[in-house]
Amino acid sequence: MTIHYDELTKHVLDLDPHVRFAGIANIKGEIVAGGPKENVEQMLSGDQVSMSIHYAIQKRELYTNLAYKIGKERSSITEYEKVTMITVPINSNELFLISTEPRSDYFKIIDYVHSKLDFETN
Repeated sequence: MTIHYDELTKHVLDLDPHVRFAGIANIKGEIVAGGPKENVEQMLSGDQVSMSIHYAIQKRELYTNLAYKIGKERSSITEYEKVTMITVPINSNELFLISTEPRSDYFKIIDYVHSKLDFETN
């Protein structure tokens, strides 16, 4: 079954009013689906977004090196003062990237993404 990334990212944007961004990035750091929520002021410029994606990919690669001991990464949450960044690996080539307002219910968001990805990939 094919995962419809544009639909999935739109559902995540609509899932919680605190979600600011929902997108899929490939291993090259390109956004292949989704994007920012409409009418939300963006904190990062285009180059800064690219840098943020690059860091998320780097972090994933670091944790992949420990997977044989601790298991595969299912998600990562990084809280900053102004935003929370969530990454959910989709496969070896793609990451689901989500940013929210601080202190949002990110476990609800992560559970929703996992339910859709697990359903679609099994």
